[in-house]
Amino acid sequence: MTDAVAALGPEPRNVFLAIGRQEAFQFENAPQHHYIVRSVDPVTPPLELPHVRYILACGPFETADEYRLLKDNRIDVIVAKNSGGAATYSKIVAARDRGIEVVMVERQHPADMPSVGTLAEALDRIDHWLSPEMKRGV
Repeated sequence: MTDAVAALGPEPRNVFLAIGRQEAFQFENAPQHHYIVRSVDPVTPPLELPHVRYILACGPFETADEYRLLKDNRIDVIVAKNSGGAATYSKIVAARDRGIEVVMVERQHPADMPSVGTLAEALDRIDHWLSPEMKRGV
């Protein structure tokens, strides 16, 4: 996210933050920009920025609505997380149509997170962790 903040550059821009609320605070390091922050839940505490507006909304969003949001707010750049899904892709389509820059933040991979490939494997793993032997530390 710090690279995304730096990618905005030193000159003031109209920035649409579509990264959720948890990492929005990092953009306090670039107070020269004007921000629109869209999130499902409120950003708490509110960002200490001179120019910030919040939109509380839950997607999916229609491309026409995203196009209107970008146009009405004269957005110069979108900062978005690579969610890997199609539900929030309409903002990218609208940005491409308007020639708006997109800073895409790469998805973080969990460190050594155990995983399984099937439901049966998941149930076996749960049974193992809930077994009396695991509770005794054996």
